[in-house]
Amino acid sequence: MSVQDKGHNTAGSKAKDDIVYFLGEQNFESVILDIPKKKMDRIGYSLTTVPRTFKHLEAEIIVLQYPLYSKFLTKKIIACIRKYTNARLLFVIHDVESLRFYCDNQESEKKELNFFNLADGLIVHNHYMRAWLKEHGVTTAMVDLEIFDYDNPQQFQPAVPYVKSVCFAGNLYKSKFLAKLTGKTKFYVFGPNPLPDFARNVAYCGQYAPDELTQHLEQNFGLVWDGSQIDSCDGVFGEYMKYNNPHKTSLYLSSGIPVIVWQQAAVAEFVVKHRVGLAVNSLAELDELLDQVSPKQYLEMKKNAVLIGKKMRAGEYIKHAFAQLEEKVANREQHSKMEV
Repeated sequence: MSVQDKGHNTAGSKAKDDIVYFLGEQNFESVILDIPKKKMDRIGYSLTTVPRTFKHLEAEIIVLQYPLYSKFLTKKIIACIRKYTNARLLFVIHDVESLRFYCDNQESEKKELNFFNLADGLIVHNHYMRAWLKEHGVTTAMVDLEIFDYDNPQQFQPAVPYVKSVCFAGNLYKSKFLAKLTGKTKFYVFGPNPLPDFARNVAYCGQYAPDELTQHLEQNFGLVWDGSQIDSCDGVFGEYMKYNNPHKTSLYLSSGIPVIVWQQAAVAEFVVKHRVGLAVNSLAELDELLDQVSPKQYLEMKKNAVLIGKKMRAGEYIKHAFAQLEEKVANREQHSKMEV
């Protein structure tokens, strides 16, 4: 069984929808919780719908996609799962709010970390996130996803001439760096809320649904960047990149497009290891770096991106992480029984 919320049905739900799809191939049934947006409505929902959902449920494993964007309902759902089922409770972590929004809020951080310790196991983004959680008191079994899978219905990007072009997709209101770009590298940007003024080498190309967007990406590289500066990823979201796997990385790679990432981003390790792009300190050095990449080297990156993209389209990363976590949790349970 897999549980997710329906309350945030935007482009941001793509990652959760794909988890449901790929776990469905592993014979999981999906339960969508249509969480009310109004806080007052959530009280009645927690007293009726949530208990009813789990009261007669027969499941060996329940996968909860976290966060559910309501701490109150998250607590209630976990309590009902424990009360009415004997299932193992596993979390797939999409975001750790303590790292993203609660950096200076110890009470909120404590609540969130407690949720994680109520689970039997967690699938986290990478070893940086896992280390932070462990350091801050999470004792639950954890495994690394490595990278998000991406169900991509479009064909892989065909071979394109190496003209050193870059695309960027995202909610553009928080991408202030797009107004400060310099140099000759041409950037093509996609997404809602475009800035009033882009840099001269930036072309705005409109907004598309996640499943449609990939057919419009014709550039050599996809950019993974956040914040207001071009010499680093700054601010809350920039700092968060040191721990998370941005989903847009998977958007590009699942299309067969190599990526450019901030060198201090956690996902840079994956990019360098699998030779699917470039890790850079600053976008100011991009002209020089792209000039150093030969057409042959670029073609090799593109071939590697397609190989990773094929794995993403098959859901290999979530399936592998899930198998690892099942084994780890089972071993812990066996060890606990032996101690008793």
